[in-house]
Amino acid sequence: MDFEVATQRLSDEHVSLHDLLLTSAVHQVDDRDGANEHGDRSDSEEGLTTQEQDDAVAGALRERLIKVHAALDRLAAGTYGHSLRSGEVISDERLDADAAAELTAEEAAE
Repeated sequence: MDFEVATQRLSDEHVSLHDLLLTSAVHQVDDRDGANEHGDRSDSEEGLTTQEQDDAVAGALRERLIKVHAALDRLAAGTYGHSLRSGEVISDERLDADAAAELTAEEAAE
């Protein structure tokens, strides 16, 4: 994959993930505020379930953001497009599918 294209895709994804995390944080605050309101017990349990789902989504977004940051660091270091495990070249097809890929398709399948 062309490094300029990879940089743009990763930068765009970074911005999108950051925006999603901000939106998620606002929803989490709203959900927690709603869970703390007085009501019957089932309302509280529903709020906890929503909170857990929000936490899981936010966690996945943060993990992806870490991978995107790492890929941008690899671009800067000149090691982008090579497996972290073996150093082998990651195929353009794999990088097209996931610009932050850290392993070859074969290594990821293991």
